[in-house]
Amino acid sequence: MKIALFTGPQCSLCEDAKALVRQCSKASIIELGEYNIRENTDHYHLYAVRIPVLKRGDNGAELGWPFTLQDLELFLQ
Repeated sequence: MKIALFTGPQCSLCEDAKALVRQCSKASIIELGEYNIRENTDHYHLYAVRIPVLKRGDNGAELGWPFTLQDLELFLQ
């Protein structure tokens, strides 16, 4: 399952989000791509005040911070 993680420089919340992804029940099948929003103008305008944001590759659904492990598990179903 491809998941995009939109991050920013020195983002401690993004580290927290990555830790939750590693803890989730589907961690072994997740292909996590990280995207620094400062490197893409479109991403910056979409996510600047929302990072970290996870986006599913299969259906485009997004999960923005704050989220819990339970929220993440539901998002990945």
